[in-house]
Amino acid sequence: MDVSCDLEVDVNGEEIFILDKRIICSYSGRINKLFGKSMGSSSQSLKVIFHDFPGGAEGFELITRFCYNNGTIKINPSNLSRLYYAAHFMEMNKSEKFLEQTEKFLEEMKYWTWSELLVALKCQDLLPSVNSSGMLKKCLHSLVGLAAETSSCLSNSSPDSFDTRSTESSKNSSVRATWWFEDLVALNTNLIEMIILLMVSQNFNHIIISRFLFYYQKSRLVLATSDQKREITETVINMLYSLDWSAISLMGLFGILRVAMSLNISKYCRNKLESMIGSQMDQATLDHLLVPSPIGTNYFYDVNLVLRFLKLLVGKGMCCVPLVRFKKVASLMDLYIAEVAPDPCLKVSKFLELVRALPDSARDCYDPIYHAMDMYLEVHDGLSEEEKVNLCCGLNNEKLSSEACKHLAQNNKFPPKSAVQALTSQHNKLKNLLRATNQTKPFIDSSPGFVDIDAEKKGEACEQIVVYAGKIDRLTENEKLRVHLQGMQWRVMELEKLCGKMQTQMAKIMKSRFSKYSSADP
Repeated sequence: MDVSCDLEVDVNGEEIFILDKRIICSYSGRINKLFGKSMGSSSQSLKVIFHDFPGGAEGFELITRFCYNNGTIKINPSNLSRLYYAAHFMEMNKSEKFLEQTEKFLEEMKYWTWSELLVALKCQDLLPSVNSSGMLKKCLHSLVGLAAETSSCLSNSSPDSFDTRSTESSKNSSVRATWWFEDLVALNTNLIEMIILLMVSQNFNHIIISRFLFYYQKSRLVLATSDQKREITETVINMLYSLDWSAISLMGLFGILRVAMSLNISKYCRNKLESMIGSQMDQATLDHLLVPSPIGTNYFYDVNLVLRFLKLLVGKGMCCVPLVRFKKVASLMDLYIAEVAPDPCLKVSKFLELVRALPDSARDCYDPIYHAMDMYLEVHDGLSEEEKVNLCCGLNNEKLSSEACKHLAQNNKFPPKSAVQALTSQHNKLKNLLRATNQTKPFIDSSPGFVDIDAEKKGEACEQIVVYAGKIDRLTENEKLRVHLQGMQWRVMELEKLCGKMQTQMAKIMKSRFSKYSSADP
C-alpha cells in the first residue's frame, strides 16, 4: 500500500504525529470534513492541532493503529475508554466494524471482574471531560454491584463501633465489608462523587459509605497540594451531607473539622459540616468541644463554634429533638462552661450566651452553672456591680439546691441583690411545698385513729412508723395511707422549722452585708 506522510497532527501539545491523510480520512468523519477537498492534492502537506483530544497522545495513537490496521484493533478494559471517547471525537461512526466491537465489549461489561472494572475506571479517570457517558455509568453500576454483594454485613453496626469490636467474627465481617476501600482511593473526586451518589440511590449501607469517605480523605491528603486538599475535603463533606447523619461517626466529623480549619474551605461546606455535628451534640464529649480558637481571637477555645453547634440543635425545635437529648447536651455544656470560665478574655455577654443557648427545661439543676459563675467571678474580679448582676441573670434560682443558695448568700463575689433573690426563691419554694402539703390535713384529721404528732413526740412517731413498716404487708389500704400521711405531716413540721431558720439566717446575713456596704460609703 502506497503510504504518504502529508498530514501533521498536534495532539494537545503533547506529541506530533505525521500521517497519511487518505488513510485517516477514510475512517474519520472529523478529518474528512476538514480536508475533504484537499485530499486529491497529494503534494499538499496539511496540519491540524487538537487542544482537547480525549485521552491525549495515547488515545490518538490507538486511533491511528486502528486506521492503519484496516479497521481492526484488540479491545480490552485498559484501552476501551480511550478508544471509545477518541472514536466519538474523531466521528468514526461510519466504521461499523469498530462500533460492533465496542458495543459488544460494552455488553459484556456486566460480567467483568472487579479488577477489569477498576482498570477501566482508572483509565476513565484520565478523561474528566466525558465522565457523564453511558459507558462510564455501566462501569460504575457494575462496580457498585460487586461492592454491595459483600458490604451488607454491617447494616446493624453503629458509626463508632466500626472496626473496634473484639470478636474475631466481627473483625472478619468488617474486612469483608470494606475490602474495596483501598482500590478506590486512587480515583479522582469526580468519580468518587458519582460512585457515592450511585451507592445512595441503591440503598447502600450508609455506615460503610461514611467510613469509606473518611478513609478516602485521610489517604488522599497525605501527598496532596493545598488546593487538592481543599477540593478533596469539600467533596467528602458534600457526600457525607447526602447520607443519613445518624450513620456518620461524630469523631470522624470532628477530625474533618480540624483539617478544614486550616484549608479555608467554602462557607457553604463549613455550614454543612457544622450542621452534621450540631445534630449529634448529645453524642459529643468535652474533648470534642475544646477546639482552639482561630488565629486573631483572644479566647482559649473557639466558643463561637460551640454556640453555632447549639443553635443548629435548638433550631430543630423541642418537637423534633427529645428532651432527654437536650438534657445530655446540657450536662455536656455544664462541663464546657466550667472549662472556659477561667478564661480571662471571656466576656460576660459570651458567658451568658453559653448558659442561655439551651432551653431552661434542659437543666434540672443549676448548681454546676453557679459553680462556673463562681470561678468566672474569681478570675474576673474587676467586673462592675452591674456586670455581676447581669451575669447572675443566667441563674435559675428555683433550680438551685439549698446548699448552693446557702453558699451564694455567704459568697462576697456575688452581688447582694443576687443573694436576696436566691434566698427568696428558696423561701417561696418551701412555702409552696408547705401549702401543697397542708391541703391534705383535713383528710388526715378525718381519718380514724389519727395520732397528732407534735415536735415533742417526734421520736415516738418515728418509732411508730418503723413498727408499721415492719408489718406493712398486713396493713389494710387505709392503714397504709394513714401511715404515709403521718410521715408527711412530720416532714411538714421539719420544713416549717427549716424555713424559720432560713428566714432568721437571711435577715442576719443581709443586715451584716448591707451594713458593710453602708460603712464603705463616704
